[in-house]
Amino acid sequence: MSKNILKIRVGMASCGIAAGATKILEMLQAKNACVIEETGCIGHCYAEPMVEVVYDDNSSQYYANLKAEDKYIDSILSGGDLGKFDIHEGRKSKELLRVLRLAGKIDPKSFEDYCANGGYVALKNALAMEPDAVVNEVKLSGLRGRGGGGFSTGMKWSFLAAKKNAEQKILICNADEGDPGAFMDRSLMESVPHQMLEGMLIAAYATGATKLFIYCRAEYPLAIKHLKIAIDQIYEHNLNNLNGRNVEIIIKEGAGAFVCGEETALIHSLEGKRGTPRFRPPFPTDSGYFGYPTMINNVETFGNVPIILKDGAAAFASVGTENSKGTKLFALAGDLKYPGLVEIPMGTTLAEIVFDIGGADRNEVKAVQTGGPSGGCIPVELFDTPVDYDSLKTLGAIMGSGGMIVIGKDRCMVETARYFLDFTHRESCGKCTFCRVGTKRMFEILTRITEGKGTPEDLPFLKDLALKIKKGSLCGLGQTAPNPVLATMQYFMNEYEDHVIRKTCTALKCKDLVKLQLDQSKCVKCRLCIKNCPVGAISDDFVIDPEKCTKCNSCMDMCPKKAISCVAKNEN
Repeated sequence: MSKNILKIRVGMASCGIAAGATKILEMLQAKNACVIEETGCIGHCYAEPMVEVVYDDNSSQYYANLKAEDKYIDSILSGGDLGKFDIHEGRKSKELLRVLRLAGKIDPKSFEDYCANGGYVALKNALAMEPDAVVNEVKLSGLRGRGGGGFSTGMKWSFLAAKKNAEQKILICNADEGDPGAFMDRSLMESVPHQMLEGMLIAAYATGATKLFIYCRAEYPLAIKHLKIAIDQIYEHNLNNLNGRNVEIIIKEGAGAFVCGEETALIHSLEGKRGTPRFRPPFPTDSGYFGYPTMINNVETFGNVPIILKDGAAAFASVGTENSKGTKLFALAGDLKYPGLVEIPMGTTLAEIVFDIGGADRNEVKAVQTGGPSGGCIPVELFDTPVDYDSLKTLGAIMGSGGMIVIGKDRCMVETARYFLDFTHRESCGKCTFCRVGTKRMFEILTRITEGKGTPEDLPFLKDLALKIKKGSLCGLGQTAPNPVLATMQYFMNEYEDHVIRKTCTALKCKDLVKLQLDQSKCVKCRLCIKNCPVGAISDDFVIDPEKCTKCNSCMDMCPKKAISCVAKNEN
């Protein structure tokens, strides 16, 4: 029996649009053959642009890496093989989609789609309970803050709920996702904005909050667009009326300051002040936004709340480890085959994430950086470690908000640490000396080491300085900024010693410690290297001048015989 196309879903999140999905959408719409729906991201960012063809027998087929050509469009409409894609490729059934269950399955702009798939059932359940009972349900679930701190969400809610006599209570969603390589929150807001907002409404009811802020970085225009549409729909359907108490939902666009991910700096920014952290206590739940009791959770935390109130705390807590319940979103990037967004149960090992889901080559991986620029590098020998809040801390790393960068064997760990310190020292707000000056000094030392100018005395000084910065900094930015250095020194001290003592970079990545070498026996005198060298460093007799060479590697890329190679500078 033949099957007919019911509808076609086109992934139109940022990853899809960047890969060319808009043109694919227009070409499919021009065919006028069936219903065409715009959806969000399903996490397989490496395969964009993607479409899902849904048939009338409830089966579906994905097409990926599409091009805006008629042959691809015809293949989609006819059920052909061109562009066919196995959605489970590279995932090995390790994922468990809860928070992302509807991502890529519904139109993020459609209130009806969200409700037809169980949306706002959790809010209805919550409104049928006493507010304190809702707080208790979140406590029983074991949900911990997904923004990186890992504090008990239910406990934090109880602090705000306890302020019974407060003139006004403030609820803030931290959507200021600033980690390089992290896009969990962006994807959730773009793909299922109502899910996060439903979580916020439940939290507002449970704690008595009346004003709800979403602090979202301005670099997320599509997420902000979808949030605005969803908020208008909430007002239209009177869902902001929580058993007689109306709440206001406001979007505040941040200017991209990494430090504003810290809750007190975020509050200062909301108040129109410079985004700098302050001493605690008082904690925000005692005195936050303009002195009102204020509670902050991040996007993914709120995205988990509807699951708890819909399915129950016990069902939520049945997944994960003893102290880390539920699932966690990770943004996989770096040296792996399948970069993108994944959702895994807490307790899944690093090896399962990196190799089974990410498709990285087991023989080519050196380490993984967890927790963004303030996280730690974990060597491949420790990849049997389960991913949860407590296990990663024992290795000198953190889970953070969910960024995970796979580092291949051809990467230099000293340069990797320098790269992350370059980011964190620039993002320091400058309020405290340890962070403002200390991270700058660490960056300068690491730069000197990668240039071959380091001394043996630099290594103990670097470690001592890192520990002092962690101890003396006011907020989480400074307290965690030294982590990449401390972790790489703990697990890859041999690479630091190579740079400082032997003046060599075994990974051949530090430009001042390497040189390009042309093997005359392989050279066919095609002159492509000479023509493409931007600084004229290669002579007519095919000799590379090390003083002129900038190590841009364009000659290596162009050489048809691979006669040019990168070698250690002290190698004869």
